[in-house]
Amino acid sequence: MSQADKRTLIIFCDFDGTITTKDNIIAIMKQFAPDGWEEIKDDILAERISIREGVGRLFSLIPVEKKQEIIEFVLKQAEIREGFEPFLTYLKENDITFKVVSGGIDFFVQPVLEPYDVLEDLYCNGSDFNQDTITITWPHQCDQFCTNDCGCCKPSILRQYPDEEYYKIVIGDSITDLQAAKQADEVFACDNFLLEKCQELGLNHSSFSTFYEVIESLKQKKEVTSR
Repeated sequence: MSQADKRTLIIFCDFDGTITTKDNIIAIMKQFAPDGWEEIKDDILAERISIREGVGRLFSLIPVEKKQEIIEFVLKQAEIREGFEPFLTYLKENDITFKVVSGGIDFFVQPVLEPYDVLEDLYCNGSDFNQDTITITWPHQCDQFCTNDCGCCKPSILRQYPDEEYYKIVIGDSITDLQAAKQADEVFACDNFLLEKCQELGLNHSSFSTFYEVIESLKQKKEVTSR
């Protein structure tokens, strides 16, 4: 972000594997799903099936009676990435807009994020427990410019904020962040998958392991633009 760039800074941050250190969906599947879920996961990562189709199929393997057990399991095992709370404090102090854009599901994402006062800025998938197995709902589907069948369509969310008005930063780790990364002005990647894709595509990106590193990068941008 150069001195000449007067756009408003906005940050879109992934949840699973980014705010939390591990992917909660994978952890849930390992703990609760019957055999066969790994094939679906591999098909998603290889882009043989869409994220929406794959995630829907994964959760359809699990009986609705497991809902509370899953919530308690996620709350117990989810580890928040180091520096997240100071990161939120820095953003608030500097009036930087922050959105959580998650391919995760509301019934376990919201309880994890509840202590951090970000639920009003959360985009994620929904859930329905009125059938025998868990049904995923899709309140943030792809717009007319996206044909990837994303589920929670991160690039469509980014497009709600005009390029000429906003400098868009995406923070993420995996395939669910790839299409958003292509739309971003800058990417912070905390996993080799997204990092390698950014390198292949020539995207403006940095790697990070804690949110303290993101804070330092934002401080440097602030110094540049305030000169």
